[in-house]
Amino acid sequence: MICLLLSLFAHIYQPGWTGANERTFLAVKPDGVQRKLVGEIVRRFEKRGFKLVGLKLVKASEDVLREHYWDLRNKPFFSRLISYMSSGPVVAMVWQGLDVVKTARKMLGETNPADSLPGTIRGDFCVEVGKNVIHGSDSMESAMKEISLWFGQNELHRWESCSTSWIY
Repeated sequence: MICLLLSLFAHIYQPGWTGANERTFLAVKPDGVQRKLVGEIVRRFEKRGFKLVGLKLVKASEDVLREHYWDLRNKPFFSRLISYMSSGPVVAMVWQGLDVVKTARKMLGETNPADSLPGTIRGDFCVEVGKNVIHGSDSMESAMKEISLWFGQNELHRWESCSTSWIY
């Protein structure tokens, strides 16, 4: 009965961007997909209690990647980054939960894997900056921009998990 009520509430209530409805964008990069780390990464976010509201395997176009990494366009590594990110499939995801942007960044570890603690994704699975397995939004603003770049509104799902009351 409670699950039915929560499910009904999820369809009526339009999630915002605060509290337990905060969303972030994550992308398992081509090296993470090739190394078969997608399941482990999804598992970590599910076990943390976050809710997956969007997921797809894509071959990112150079146009999307140039827009995504626009802030880095003047860096000397920009063209190598675009080439690397378009070299294979990417798993794009949207996760939802309380403080998910900040928490996801901590779970990812530092951009440079050498600075990442064991227990973080990059600390456990990465060696060099150029192949650091995963991207995560660094702020609410970038999360909103990245989600709208990678996902259409019809690709994001509103649903309520029966475990919500055990997490919040």
